[in-house]
Amino acid sequence: MATSTSDVYVWTWLPRATEPIVAGRLRRVGGRLEFGYARSYRDNPNAISLYGPELPLAAGWIEPAHGLTLAGAIRDGCPDSWGRRVIETRLQADEGTHLEEVYMLASGTNRLGAIDFQERPDVYAPRIDESPLAELHEAAERLQEGIQLSDSVVEALIHGTSIGGARPKVLVRDEVAGEWIAKLSATSDRFFSVTNAEGTAMSLARRVGIEVPETRVITSLGREVLLVRRFDREPDGQRHHVVSGLTMALEDENAARYVTYPTLNDVLRAHGDTTAGPALFERIAFNIAISNSDDHARNHAAFWDGRTLKLTPAYDLAPGPRSGETATQAMAYGSDGEKASNFASLFRHAGMYGLNSNEAREVIDRIIDTIESHFAEAADENRVSSADRDYLWRRQFLNPGVLHGYRPLR
Repeated sequence: MATSTSDVYVWTWLPRATEPIVAGRLRRVGGRLEFGYARSYRDNPNAISLYGPELPLAAGWIEPAHGLTLAGAIRDGCPDSWGRRVIETRLQADEGTHLEEVYMLASGTNRLGAIDFQERPDVYAPRIDESPLAELHEAAERLQEGIQLSDSVVEALIHGTSIGGARPKVLVRDEVAGEWIAKLSATSDRFFSVTNAEGTAMSLARRVGIEVPETRVITSLGREVLLVRRFDREPDGQRHHVVSGLTMALEDENAARYVTYPTLNDVLRAHGDTTAGPALFERIAFNIAISNSDDHARNHAAFWDGRTLKLTPAYDLAPGPRSGETATQAMAYGSDGEKASNFASLFRHAGMYGLNSNEAREVIDRIIDTIESHFAEAADENRVSSADRDYLWRRQFLNPGVLHGYRPLR
């Protein structure tokens, strides 16, 4: 496992391809990483840019956009806080003591989207482990509790580090059912079971008509685990290029607070997603309805095919801790900076998402009616305890504050 700066070669799966090819190389220049496409890749008639707005398919070294240290489309494939914690445990290092290249080459290769990082340009060596879920789950719990792990156990966890996010998760694969992300409970979950609540939210989103991945709640080590089917994979090995909302906005975590829903809408529409506005409005309304205030830009993404963007299915629809009736979303949905978790406030901005007043009320009313009618059913499907139902209902799901000042269509 790499512990120092090395050459990093970026490999990719072209559209409809089932095997990767080398796309280019990263080089460090001071505190930034520049990217250059390989000549062999540029000469490939099927080649696409990794993300045209920031990494156009051309000769020469490409500097990151202003203010970035690494192109967002490449950063999207890097591990986030959970993955970095696992890697730092393996390297016996303090948080943030390594260059980005180390995290790239130390993480698993089954990462988000259709890129990967390798030490060589001529040989692709996957870093994949298919340990049973129970073993990975036990290792993740021991890590959260601060219990020392053996090298072999940490090595197994490493292969799930390529999926982003702050919460503990591992990757599991079934020959029949395909590839899944297993979201585990966290030691910081104090008020309700986040895995069951997120499963319930995903089930309700599906009933509302929002496109979401297939989900299911299972038991592992006597605890609930949420399985989420990967939407960036096909059964035959194809991988879909995916860019995050941060990348679409040409920002990183340091400037995430400046990214807004109107920004994402403008970028998506400019790159061919003509249905982005209404879809984003619906997702904002649903996040408000379930008290998901963690709807930051990295929790939104789009498929990239070399020319156009298309919103991915919605994901990370998790109710968050909430007390009282006043809350805000992570991203502003109004051009004036408005981000109150309130339907009436959102309704006033419907026009910028391509909806007239009746259409906007229909969306919000459908979400309210669906949650009121199907909450119990969705909670049953996702094995929510009686205590959690009492806690979640009218606190996280349809908190009275979201309804203040809103007048339904009928």
